[in-house]
Amino acid sequence: MSDNEAVSATAPWEYTLYIPNDLRAVTVCRRTLRLILTMHGLIRLVDTAELLAAELVSNAVRHTEGPAALRVGWAAGVLRVGAWDADPEPPEPPGGFEALVEAETGRGLALVRACADLWGWQPLVRDGNRGKYVWCDLVAS
Repeated sequence: MSDNEAVSATAPWEYTLYIPNDLRAVTVCRRTLRLILTMHGLIRLVDTAELLAAELVSNAVRHTEGPAALRVGWAAGVLRVGAWDADPEPPEPPGGFEALVEAETGRGLALVRACADLWGWQPLVRDGNRGKYVWCDLVAS
């Protein structure tokens, strides 16, 4: 790892990618996330982070109307990946192991819960706009 990569992997940073309500945006988010993590020397987190981001963004696009956003941040050895959408309703609670194995749909948050070190959601209100932010953390080891 070069000196620039070492600094990049330790200094805090955050990116936000605003997306339209379009399923093609999921692929755009995955590829953008891969580039961000590669450029910051965090290639070891790419596969899991891509999976989690795809689930969060897919939920935001499929289950809401209006714009959404992917937010990716790094601080203190923790990668946070999240999706914002304009719907203030809480996400459906994730199912258990059965949801991952048997269900054809509705596995997204169960996958997030299984693969992330921590996950959650919070309602958001900004400039009169309402929505929510669903996030998950990956601890770099």
